[in-house]
Amino acid sequence: MAKRKQQAAELPLVAIDLGSSGVRAMAASRIGTDILHILAVEQSTKFPCTDRGVVVQTSNAGFMIGEVLRLMANRLNLPDLPTAFVLLGGKSMQIAPVFSKRDQIHKREVSQRLLEEMEAECKTKIETHNPGVAVLGLVPAYFKLDNVEQEEIPQPDQRAELVEAHYIAFVAHKELESAIQKSFDQAGKSIEKTFVRPEALLSAFVATDGPDILREGCAVLDMGAQTTTLSIYKGTEYLYNKVVPQGGYHITRVLEQAGISLATAEKLKCQFGYASPAQVEKNLKLKVPANSDVVEGGVLHISSDDLARTIFIKLEEILKPLFEALNTYGDRIKTLYITGGASMLQGMQEYLQQKTMLKVLYGSHDTLLDTTTDEQYLEPRYSALVGALILGADYRSEHENLPVKAPGIFEKIQQQTEIIFTSQS
Repeated sequence: MAKRKQQAAELPLVAIDLGSSGVRAMAASRIGTDILHILAVEQSTKFPCTDRGVVVQTSNAGFMIGEVLRLMANRLNLPDLPTAFVLLGGKSMQIAPVFSKRDQIHKREVSQRLLEEMEAECKTKIETHNPGVAVLGLVPAYFKLDNVEQEEIPQPDQRAELVEAHYIAFVAHKELESAIQKSFDQAGKSIEKTFVRPEALLSAFVATDGPDILREGCAVLDMGAQTTTLSIYKGTEYLYNKVVPQGGYHITRVLEQAGISLATAEKLKCQFGYASPAQVEKNLKLKVPANSDVVEGGVLHISSDDLARTIFIKLEEILKPLFEALNTYGDRIKTLYITGGASMLQGMQEYLQQKTMLKVLYGSHDTLLDTTTDEQYLEPRYSALVGALILGADYRSEHENLPVKAPGIFEKIQQQTEIIFTSQS
């Protein structure tokens, strides 16, 4: 008798983020519409494995993926957590519009199967014409049923002869996707579904602040350690997406060049740094330990003004192309959300408000978590994971009775084994 395949719905929702500082996983259960209860969070920082959003050491990444899922399973008293949703991003990620059109000959139901086939066709279309590119995610923009446009995904009770599905595709170098898949293969785990970071963040913020944010137009500035990503959105359409391969880590490296350790530079930035010299209320004279082989006496004197000026110059360099984009689309958006670890620099909100003349808000996901949630999980660094879990919960509800996928490296072996046994039965 064939062994019953485990259903994905039997497992908690688990999302994984592979960042520059390590691998972080979050598990949750859905307790209501867009309400999550966090079950566990685990992180591994044992090995370096990514560079600007791209996995460069798959064996290290695989080890840490396996470790965080094993620790999480132990915490939840489960024998195993074999699969997870995964956040994707990286320095080569871009957007491209794509659409599929079907003539059903007669007015027929616009089925879920038809929409999935059209989505798959869009993915194939891009990857066939661009062999070095992988489609990381497809976000619905709008649909046309018999030439009547609608923003909502067609429901089974809608009928049409001509069906058009328009998407925004997030694309990147194929190596980005293949390296993550290889990492999961080496961990002996499977990817349940991937989500791009901009969509996960937007899902979290819009679910918190309401759909009017989309109608008015908004942007999300995700300020990470090694990458800074700007996504601009209005209605159902991504107008712009750009990844700058620099972030908070590169600001710290500039401070390090004064002759201090990287750890000291990071501490100096977080405790005394400001986004702009104009925000420094009192010009403190800071005495910090220096590298003795660089600075005589092993002590360096830095003023708050000089510290803020150094940060400001680097920040302007990183954000210059993104400010240009915000200026271009400024008349179509009202709100700029900021998130990510580097966004927590003192004075960042005021600095961006002055530079863009937009309403600048820290992205929040607090209304998506139940009232028992530990306050630490309300921090911006968890927004993308929470957004991925919300998207994952929706995915499961749309794909009921979905079996847990086998790890990619074992999938072909499993399929071949099933063929052999089926042919012999």
